[in-house]
Amino acid sequence: MKKTYKLLVLLGLSISIFSCSDEFDTRTGQLNTGDLDYTDASEMSQALVGAYNAFSTRGWEEPILLSVRGDDVNSGGLGDQQPYADTDNYIYNNSYWMYNSLWNLHYSDIITLNTAILQLERYREYTEGDDDVRAQQYIAEVKVLRAWLHLNLARTWEDVFIYQTNNPFEEIEANGVSSKEEVMQFISNQMDEAIPHLPNLRPNERTDFPGGVTSYTAYALKALANLELENYQEVANATGEIINSGKFSLYQDFYQLFKTPGELSDESLLEIQFDELGSEVGGTFYHLYAPFGPVNWTPARENASSGWGFFEPSMKYIKFMLDRDETTRLETSVLFTDRGITELNNDGYTDLPDFVNNTTQSGDVINDFERALFSSGKHYLPSVQVPEEQNSYGAGKNYIVIRYAEVLLMYAESLTRGASGSAGSALEAVNEVRSRANMPSLSGVTAEDVMDEKYAEFAMEWGIRYYDMIRLDNYSELSYDGRTFSQDLEYLPYPQEQVDALPISND
Repeated sequence: MKKTYKLLVLLGLSISIFSCSDEFDTRTGQLNTGDLDYTDASEMSQALVGAYNAFSTRGWEEPILLSVRGDDVNSGGLGDQQPYADTDNYIYNNSYWMYNSLWNLHYSDIITLNTAILQLERYREYTEGDDDVRAQQYIAEVKVLRAWLHLNLARTWEDVFIYQTNNPFEEIEANGVSSKEEVMQFISNQMDEAIPHLPNLRPNERTDFPGGVTSYTAYALKALANLELENYQEVANATGEIINSGKFSLYQDFYQLFKTPGELSDESLLEIQFDELGSEVGGTFYHLYAPFGPVNWTPARENASSGWGFFEPSMKYIKFMLDRDETTRLETSVLFTDRGITELNNDGYTDLPDFVNNTTQSGDVINDFERALFSSGKHYLPSVQVPEEQNSYGAGKNYIVIRYAEVLLMYAESLTRGASGSAGSALEAVNEVRSRANMPSLSGVTAEDVMDEKYAEFAMEWGIRYYDMIRLDNYSELSYDGRTFSQDLEYLPYPQEQVDALPISND
């Protein structure tokens, strides 16, 4: 996708942030009807480039807000962004800017994706043969990206809008708010529409847009939507298609999976790509990883910047992992400080494995800092892997969205909850994930075992743990370290700016 982003910058496409009360069809820099020659199929990829850019340009607040309510991650200590820390404790403020930003960024990008689909439909008026097949593939790709955004919105706010055009106010008037169940069914149906038009490849097998969406990405989105619907047979069917393809495998070095060597591995089904673009086209295309990083460190490579300390693996998660004798996944997921280790010692964890220290295997030293005891290892890029002449924390690091391990464990869960499968047993799927983590094989597996495995495997990744717990009404797990969770806290309140602008209700 590096060439894609270079093309993107050369085209001068940009993304703007706006309220739902603004005009959606006057996006700064957005390609419009006059920008493209729809009779020239060679220009068709420009619409897809804009769609991938919209998907990739995530605000720093989006992933941390989506994840912070799980029992795997905390906001860090008090101080800056107090309402974010309150959200971690299930105290919600619908006037908080992060809530409104998440809503705005997701919906503004959905409108951009809808515009790309409309542009591609215009091309189809003038194309035939292979060019028309390609146009249909591009439309299917954009539908998959749009589905992921709708998935996040519905899991965060429950009843939300489904937008399929770039005139959302007309859709609001015609259709109103859709229930979470309706959104998930919409996603599932959209993936059924998209799959026949997408290549049956791993994303990293694509040569036109390396790392781009394929049919297996769509099957994964279909599985995620049906998991929310608790339609476990459909989950088994969709994940079974991916497993039976024989194209995917777990990247064997779990530590490096989340770093430069693991980018676009055979495990990746959907990945946001960032890169050094070169000075001739604007420098860099990066995500801001500073919120995930430690405030104080001694990097192995001089002058590499530290982070903000806004994202802390929970003590509950760390103890869970120590009690399971986890090694590979714990070392990968958590950056330890001496202060955090002392707290573990004080809680009776005195015989800690050697890797529990404040120096990573990549040579970076995580010093004590006030805001948190630990930092996320999954969002950490070793300073020696930061591109030359760049100092920003995590600069150039890709962001994995969906990976094969999640497919395996969704498949396993669906079978333990009564579905029938065609891609092996639940036990085989779970043990494949455990083997990569250097954990001993199990002799049998229950639904509870699968959820424990997901906790160990996906901590701090896109709120996976939180959404699992509210799907299963497992409020006791979310009531931890002084927090008390209840059913009425499952979803964030609608942002006040949206309540003022649109006919939505907090009922």
